[in-house]
Amino acid sequence: MNSPAITIDGLTKRFGAVTAVDDLSFTVAPGRVTGFLGPNGSGKTTTLRMLLGLVEPTAGRALIGDRPYLQIRRPAQEVGAALEASSFHPGRTGLGHLTTLAPQVGVSKARCREMLDFVGLTAAADRRVGGYSMGMRQRLGLATALLGDPGVILLDEPANGLDPQGIVWLRGLLRSLAHEGRTVLLSSHVLAEVRSTVDDVVVISNGRLVRASTLTEFEDLAVHAVGVRTPSPASFVALARERHWRIEDAPGGFRIHGVDTATVGSAAFGAGIELHELTDAGADLETVFLQLTGSATPSMGAVR
Repeated sequence: MNSPAITIDGLTKRFGAVTAVDDLSFTVAPGRVTGFLGPNGSGKTTTLRMLLGLVEPTAGRALIGDRPYLQIRRPAQEVGAALEASSFHPGRTGLGHLTTLAPQVGVSKARCREMLDFVGLTAAADRRVGGYSMGMRQRLGLATALLGDPGVILLDEPANGLDPQGIVWLRGLLRSLAHEGRTVLLSSHVLAEVRSTVDDVVVISNGRLVRASTLTEFEDLAVHAVGVRTPSPASFVALARERHWRIEDAPGGFRIHGVDTATVGSAAFGAGIELHELTDAGADLETVFLQLTGSATPSMGAVR
């Protein structure tokens, strides 16, 4: 599939005295999944709404390919979006919701049933949406976004309300869409979701861009950590202090920042300290995020 890129160019939006988005520029490439990150109130949702023509920019451009969304003749066949999992008529069934949209999108009722099956809602097709769980509404939102088989996919917090199995399913779906050459942009506040799903990241704070890079380049900014379990915790803490390692308590043991497993293992062996577990705990992306955004948020889980 030959999908267009997304271009955000000098995009600005002011609501009275409040600047929600401030001279924001970045691109989203086809064939890749891009994660759009930022603290609460950073301007992510406002940016997506401007991209879809729901909010008029104060300045700048938001383009699908070389056109604004409102200039696309058959938008549902080029751009699929799910911004809110609650924007359904509660009295309609899942199938009824899609078939109501089908004439506008230009698809058949059979396509509606196909999409409900694709997102795992076949058994709930004739149930009223008002009785759907949050996770089921997320799946219906995805079915709606994909109804016209678009090349550009925009999703706002798509994993909210999904159970672990659903999150794994979503991750595979997004990767497969990108593999087909589609352009996928999703906002998220879940660190594990970003790390396991996206190719690129765009981080904003106070409406301004603070980082746009590949995920690998983003991870290179992080300090790596090592996990340790030992039957001699006091001796190990003394060793860590002697070596000036940054150490903190972790479930069942310790986490040491800024060193690798070989360094810790060699030092413990030399000091005669028995280790029951020595693992690479990975990059501390949470700290990188907080440093980039200047956020006081205590956990990446609170990012919006």
